[in-house]
Amino acid sequence: MSEELARKRQDTDERREKIIHVTLDLAARQGVDKVTPRGIAQAMGVTQDAVFRHFLSKDAIWLAVMQWVRERLLSGLGRAAEQGHDPLDALQRMFFAHIAFIAAHPVIPRILTSEHLHGRSTVLRRLVTETMLDYEAKIATLLADARTQGQARADLDVHAAATLYLGMIQGLVLQTSILRGQRTLEARTLATEAARTFPVFLEALRSPARPIQGTAP
Repeated sequence: MSEELARKRQDTDERREKIIHVTLDLAARQGVDKVTPRGIAQAMGVTQDAVFRHFLSKDAIWLAVMQWVRERLLSGLGRAAEQGHDPLDALQRMFFAHIAFIAAHPVIPRILTSEHLHGRSTVLRRLVTETMLDYEAKIATLLADARTQGQARADLDVHAAATLYLGMIQGLVLQTSILRGQRTLEARTLATEAARTFPVFLEALRSPARPIQGTAP
C-alpha cells in the first residue's frame, strides 16, 4: 500500500470515528430518535453529503455505532478478565470494567435498548442480541470454572447467575438514572452503587464455609 493511500485510509477511518462520537454525543443530549444525518453534519461543521460519503444511510451510521460499542465493550471486558487471578476475580474485574464503560458513555444503555433503532433494522437488533449472548456466555463460562474449582457453590445455576449479573447492571443503570440530581443522604452514583451491590452478589455465589471438624454445623 502506498503512503498516500495509507494516509487517505487513515483520514477516512478518523472521519468515520468522528461521526460515531458525534452521533453518541447527540444521542446523549437530544435522544436517540432525534439524531439525524443533517444534525450530525451541522455538529461537525460539514455538509450532509460529507457524512453520506462515509455512511450511505442513517441506518449505516447506527450500525457503525453499534459495532463500535460491541468492539470497545467486549475487548475491554476481555482485558479486564485476563487480569483476574481466578474466575471470580475475573468476573469482578469484568463487572467494574463494564460499570466504568457505562459511566464514560452513559447514553449507550439507551442506544442498546432503543425500540426506535431495533424497529428500524433487523441487522441492528441482531448485532445487539449477539453482543448480549456473547457477553452472557463469557459470564457463564467463568461461573462454571469457579464452580469446578470450588470457588462457587456446587449447586450454582450458572446461566441463571449470568442473567442475574446482567440484570444487576441494568438495574443499577436504571436506578442511578432515576436518582440523578435528586437529594439523598449519600451520593448514589453508578460507581458507588456498584461497589455496594457486587459483594452481595459475589457472596451468594460462593461455596458455603465448611464447619470445623468436631463442631456443630
